[in-house]
Amino acid sequence: MPSSDNSLPSFDKSTQPIQSRAVYKPPIYYQVTIGLLKPLYRLQVWRRSHKRDNYQQEVEQRFGKRYPAPPVPNANIQSNATAIENGNHRECNSKKVIWCHAVSLGETNTVAPLLDALLAKGYQIWLTNTTQTGYARGASRFADDIAQGRLSHSYVPVDSPAVIETFLGHVQPVAALFVETELWANILTKLSEHHIPSVLVNGRLSASSFKSYQKIGAVSASMMKNLSLIIAQDNESAKRFRQLGAHSAQIRVAGSLKWVINTPKPKNDNDDVKKADIGSDGADLDLDSGIADRPIWVAASTHSGEGEIVLSWQQQILSNPLLANSLLIIVPRHPERFDEVAELIEKSGLAMARRSAEDAISANTQVYLADSMGELMRWYALADVALVGGSLVDIGGHNPVEPASVATPVLMGAYTQSCQSVVDKLASVGALYQPNNAFYSAINANGQVSQPRHSDGKQSSSDDGDNLLYQQLKYWLSHLTLAKQAGQAGAAMTEQQQAVLHRQLSMIEGVIEQYAKPSFEQDLSQDVN
Repeated sequence: MPSSDNSLPSFDKSTQPIQSRAVYKPPIYYQVTIGLLKPLYRLQVWRRSHKRDNYQQEVEQRFGKRYPAPPVPNANIQSNATAIENGNHRECNSKKVIWCHAVSLGETNTVAPLLDALLAKGYQIWLTNTTQTGYARGASRFADDIAQGRLSHSYVPVDSPAVIETFLGHVQPVAALFVETELWANILTKLSEHHIPSVLVNGRLSASSFKSYQKIGAVSASMMKNLSLIIAQDNESAKRFRQLGAHSAQIRVAGSLKWVINTPKPKNDNDDVKKADIGSDGADLDLDSGIADRPIWVAASTHSGEGEIVLSWQQQILSNPLLANSLLIIVPRHPERFDEVAELIEKSGLAMARRSAEDAISANTQVYLADSMGELMRWYALADVALVGGSLVDIGGHNPVEPASVATPVLMGAYTQSCQSVVDKLASVGALYQPNNAFYSAINANGQVSQPRHSDGKQSSSDDGDNLLYQQLKYWLSHLTLAKQAGQAGAAMTEQQQAVLHRQLSMIEGVIEQYAKPSFEQDLSQDVN
């Protein structure tokens, strides 16, 4: 049962391990600004969410009035006492709560395998999200863990010291993880005051984000110094974190968690991925009759402005006599755009079937609108080619590893700043095509990588880039054997990169153990005396 505001415990500093690290408070102007913005933020939440069924729950969680019950430990007090007596700090500490904050859908998907690994080690998780989409994904992705009490889930508290104090008092975390970029100065200060290690996992800092953080240099410096550990995806991000004020000793480079498979792959290695048994959260459909012997491509995680482009491409594809039976599957990124995309398809004149209506895919279906949640891997596995959205417009690009992991070759536009290192690695083995990507090597007729087919090293206009992507799409759909070989190269690359999960997991456990050890030794000393 949720706790009322009167029952939320205060944070007991006496139970926390003592560290010698200094606490860096953000400048006064930041704290005053946050205080002034707090009521405005509450108004924003009301405007955005007051018509939703969970509006009251969201407000209570964001402003520290009511939270779900904390997760239930997997081991009893006796087993913890035994671990202490045996000097096994990690085993004892694994029966405590780790708070993980993932802003939205992408961050939740990225960190999910890491949370799975922490749960498997006996930790409990408190997951917070900022956006409605991220919250919905967290609720569905970890539904079993929430039901069994291993994981609790809420919206993130506002960056107000009083609210954070209430939140920490209720959750009592042994560590806090922040995914990729979003950091809040008051939260990090409070964690530092209570000697709770804070870790930036899968840390990424693009050039544009770096410039934004530079504009509030004193605030950024306090956040960098209060972080216990920064696990950066790449050397460029690590360099930018140092320039913002982090010390080199705080930073490790471990690769990107985007490489780690987040959702089930086909249960067998059957060459025909269209028959692959991909798990889904929705009702099953018999798709065989509508997709047999058809070239299929998917436009996944699309945003506003991308639907028009891919529908235009599909019209051009269908005008080619050799590709006249091609099928396009569109998967919008956000549920609130489902109807909008349906209207776009209707206006295009293409014959549509909708997943939400349980429409069958017939031989006449030209566009299938996959307006459902939790089934993206199904569509990636069905497709011969995948366009990963958020890359034709300036979003930053979504994770290309998911299609690559099921041996589907990938197309991405110019805007891939959120995952550029992953894009470059997949491009280097011919598994991903991006216009003007210097790393791209095509797969030739012998299944070997060769020199780039399109890239001339010059920056193209948006229209030129879209045309190059269309040409590559048509090429792969016309040469499915080469497309398949490109996809297999991506699957092999993905498999090679799986060790990043273990590297980041080991670093997190090391920090938790480091912070916990002094308190355990103190407890042991008291027990002996």
